[in-house]
Amino acid sequence: MELYQLEYFLETARQRNFTRAAGRLNIAQTALSEQIKKLEGEFGTALFQRGRRESTLTAAGETLRIHAETLLEKAHAAKAAVQEIAGLRGGRLSIGAIPSASACLLPKAIALFRKKHPRIELALYEGTSESVANWVEQGRVELGLIQMPAIGGSFETQVILTERFVVLSRRTHAAAKSTKLKLQELSRESFVLYKGRARDTALAACRAAGFEPRIACESSELETIRSLVAAGLGIALLPHLATNHAPSNCRISELHGPPVERQVAILTKRGGSPSPSDQAFRKLLVDCLQPGTQNSEEL
Repeated sequence: MELYQLEYFLETARQRNFTRAAGRLNIAQTALSEQIKKLEGEFGTALFQRGRRESTLTAAGETLRIHAETLLEKAHAAKAAVQEIAGLRGGRLSIGAIPSASACLLPKAIALFRKKHPRIELALYEGTSESVANWVEQGRVELGLIQMPAIGGSFETQVILTERFVVLSRRTHAAAKSTKLKLQELSRESFVLYKGRARDTALAACRAAGFEPRIACESSELETIRSLVAAGLGIALLPHLATNHAPSNCRISELHGPPVERQVAILTKRGGSPSPSDQAFRKLLVDCLQPGTQNSEEL
């Protein structure tokens, strides 16, 4: 049973005449009769009581009419919904991101996307790189922003940003006296660590510099990290994005020596077919990071 056959059937039921129905459908009467006979053969019963001037529905035909109208309504609604998504006129896009990316990379892109496509619903979920990767794998989000590498699952990655780690300290702290620091100079300091991949990178850098950092506190909240540094609890080795909107009594110092850096990437499920909204948002995000548009430190 095909949808067009149901349309033929309903038009014939409305017109109560095969000739008139064929004229309305702009097909030959023989073609219409053939399709109705195919339907009757499929159901194993007559759908019309055929008369010389008028053809009326049988009991089976009346039952089919009710269901056919519902089926066609749903089919047309489904077609319209798909066309809205394809034309970026509707639908939903779910994004997962690590906190520094959601706070500093996404706002401009989201604002521009909503301006261009106001009828597309956006949902944003924050988590660690591992959590975001799991959400992508499970289909909870269509795309994610993580700190590389992508572990577990089968993913496609697109690196969009490479950024260096910097030192955030209170202005009265000794580390704040220099705009460039060697990591070895901080071996006796207390560290406030930002949980997640950034923590792993900071620990690995300290160990590579020959010391095990003394940890004063750990938190997964950027605002907490910045507030604790501002309160003088310790210094923080953070990706540059994470130091945006730092308290006024804090200072950012660059690191001198081997670079400590990370890569931020867009993560999608390998083998999947990205939706039009996914493709449009991804392009917009990458464009926002291009020189001359607005650099990452300003986002």
